[in-house]
Amino acid sequence: MAGLVSVPVYPVLPPEQIAYVLADSGAKAIFLEDQEQLDKVAEVIDELPALELAIAFDAAHASAETALPVMQLSALMGTGERAPEDVVASYESYAQETRPDELATLIYTSGTTGDPKGVMLTHGNFHSNAVLTLRVFPLEDDEIALSLLPLAHVFERTVGHYIMWLGGVSVAYAESTKTVVRDMGEVSPTFLAAVPRVFEKVLERAEESAREAGGAKEGIFHWARQVGELRAARELAGESLSLVLRFQAALADKLVFSKLRERTGGAIRTFASGGAPLSPAVALFFYAAKLRVLEGYGLTETGPVLAFNPVDGVRLGTVGRPIPGTELKIAEDGEILARGPQIMDGYYNLPDATAEALDEDGWFHTGDVGEIDADGYLTITDRKKDLIITAYAKNIAPQPIEAEIKRDPLIAEVVMLGDGEKFPIVVVVPEFSVLRGRLHGVEEASDEDVLASPSAVELLSRAVATRCAEFAHYERPRDILPVAGPFTIEGGELTPTLKVKRRVISRRYAAEIEALYERLDDALSETEKDRDGP
Repeated sequence: MAGLVSVPVYPVLPPEQIAYVLADSGAKAIFLEDQEQLDKVAEVIDELPALELAIAFDAAHASAETALPVMQLSALMGTGERAPEDVVASYESYAQETRPDELATLIYTSGTTGDPKGVMLTHGNFHSNAVLTLRVFPLEDDEIALSLLPLAHVFERTVGHYIMWLGGVSVAYAESTKTVVRDMGEVSPTFLAAVPRVFEKVLERAEESAREAGGAKEGIFHWARQVGELRAARELAGESLSLVLRFQAALADKLVFSKLRERTGGAIRTFASGGAPLSPAVALFFYAAKLRVLEGYGLTETGPVLAFNPVDGVRLGTVGRPIPGTELKIAEDGEILARGPQIMDGYYNLPDATAEALDEDGWFHTGDVGEIDADGYLTITDRKKDLIITAYAKNIAPQPIEAEIKRDPLIAEVVMLGDGEKFPIVVVVPEFSVLRGRLHGVEEASDEDVLASPSAVELLSRAVATRCAEFAHYERPRDILPVAGPFTIEGGELTPTLKVKRRVISRRYAAEIEALYERLDDALSETEKDRDGP
């Protein structure tokens, strides 16, 4: 409203990453939650000559032993309360002087392949995206949204914030990611937007609970899942259900799925998934539980929504059709190109990067690879920069393979590598609670000692091989590198939106990866020697 430019910063970022965002944007003031965040800024204040003021939310935590002046948020609000009457009366007309093409925000990309870039989004980008998305995603007057993702994320900012405002929806904010189940029970939301990992965790917890229950209860869960998914698949395909399947599905719902819906507050009408590809298997489980998940697609640079699955025409495995006013096409090399009113103005202070991403005809080059079917539905196959090209010139899209491997309860994280090598491998972080439960005598052992056990490696290798059995021979990882992890934002392995930084993993475990490939090459040489003779 004031015509200023906001620059959201994830509170989990370490000081050096905060410094990069503040310095690159030239921020003059910063709003801070508490002393912890103030201390981060104080640590890097010498790198921020443009920063003039900190505004602290918490009056009890507002001291800094730096030259940076600190103002209480309450004091800032008091300044507004004491404003002259003519200023108070003119605020709305003052706000309306801001034009649609003026810069609203700089949102820094996650930086999976290098330094973050400041994406310039205008008021018009956001407004058009909210208005046009609502045309294919109608909301009722009595909707209640639970906001879970950080508002520094463009997905939550637009889908969980601006669209909800425009649709007249009430928004409740989760206390933290750890209290979401409790918060859902408290407010009974009808809508929640989340990244795929949230949905994966729900399925993993359901599977784990069934395993722990064992016996008849585990059998009932698997039977109910099979029946529910068969019902959901046929309904999504527009097929009729037999009387037998109707009866079985009703029983499965009563025994299993109704309890899952109760844990979501019992009122959910729609989940929205974005930020990364959602496994069709995970989505089908939610449909089996009569919990609708609408997957969409977009990027920070597109405000973000480009495509969305229509409520009355969901196709699992796709991200839906372009929203009104948006054009999508596939370039000759498979890259998805987009054009529309939500496309960014460019990257802040990066004209070369902007020219590379936005061509002369206004097409934004997403960096994603995909396909568009005859009905206009878009399927994402991978990130262009993530594609692995082996020494045999085989192209491998790692994301679908990684997603399938992560479906195994033994696997917490997985990263496929192998660019320029003869074959791919995967770096694997186990779900140690599950892994320990399948081993003997490891109760007191450290995670590293557990991974040193041949039995543990054998279990993990077998899990990966089983999950990859349906992929092409050249796509299957030849071996695994188990690491204790965990991958975290603080450790630098994950972006704030929980995407794995493939290059960081590759560098961090470079020695182990090199040794693994040497062993594999030696084994391959011995095999060829045995086959060809002396």
